[in-house]
Amino acid sequence: MDFIEKLSKVKEKYDRIIVQLSDPENLNNTEKLISLSKERSDLTPLIDCYLKYEKITQSIEGNKELIGLASDDKELADLAQSEMAELQNDLINLEEELKVLLLPKDPNDDKDVIMEIRAGTGGDEAALFAANLYRMYTRYAELIGWKTEIIDLNDTGLGGMKEVVFSMSGKNVYGDLKFESGVHRVQRVPETEAGGRVHTSAASVAVLAEIEDVQIEINPSELKIDVFRSGGAGGQNVNKVETAIRITHLPSGLVVQCQDERSQLKNRQKAMKVLRARLYDLKSKEQMSEIAAKRKLMVGSGDRSDKIRTYNFPQNRMTDHRIGLTLYNLSDIINGDLKDLIEQLKLADKADRLQAELDVK
Repeated sequence: MDFIEKLSKVKEKYDRIIVQLSDPENLNNTEKLISLSKERSDLTPLIDCYLKYEKITQSIEGNKELIGLASDDKELADLAQSEMAELQNDLINLEEELKVLLLPKDPNDDKDVIMEIRAGTGGDEAALFAANLYRMYTRYAELIGWKTEIIDLNDTGLGGMKEVVFSMSGKNVYGDLKFESGVHRVQRVPETEAGGRVHTSAASVAVLAEIEDVQIEINPSELKIDVFRSGGAGGQNVNKVETAIRITHLPSGLVVQCQDERSQLKNRQKAMKVLRARLYDLKSKEQMSEIAAKRKLMVGSGDRSDKIRTYNFPQNRMTDHRIGLTLYNLSDIINGDLKDLIEQLKLADKADRLQAELDVK
């Protein structure tokens, strides 16, 4: 099926949605109306582009007729021919845009996420860098109106973080952040370095889509649940009452814990949310490895063993190694200005998936 056939089917689907939205039988069905409205919203950019494509196609056909009729009028024929070249160029550009818009959307893009940042090699400097990354992402969330909430935190007491697990909720969170998974490397002079030498440290980032109960089935008999006293700041209640939860999923060996809340029930709910996300991520990685055996996606693998990015503070430089992108505004990026970087990663992923689809054909 070529892309014109695909477009026609999408247009038919869009027209059906419009009819259903105006159907009196659906007016009292709030859940269905919300679902239909979302589908319409998702398809609107594609339909708008398709309508432009059809309009230009019609204009090209009209110009062809005009050129045929204007054989005795050289000036009119030249004008129509000049306009034809411009229309054909616009048509080629729209065709490329439509091919990208027709790519299957990641069903997880609209989901909220759980992020995990862990200090890697580099000791205290790595923990400070992990704290910098946490601030970078939460600052970005503030700038675009997302909500963040800490699930678990293990800090160093010196402003660094050995590990932090937190949730982010808002519009298209996973779609924006899914390419952040991997090893992030920093090159800078630590505050404790008297000689002014540049040190290299690292931290790993994992971005997990929040998963509903129905998507991942967890057998309670396969869970080992431990209750313990929370550590760190939080007042007398935190230190005296066993509210922290540690859950071990026996088949996979995954261990999650939460001690941020004073309520044992809330900590358990949060820990289960993290466990579901990790199990889903594990399952997805297995599926992706099978796909990767057939075709390699540049950005989309999300393999956390890969070094994906370097932050060079002396040169105010950020380099994303997957797409060969270098930006010299690290001071802005580390303060949460991630919009351009995220858009570049999305564009690279779309181009890569489009090429992969062409290779299959």
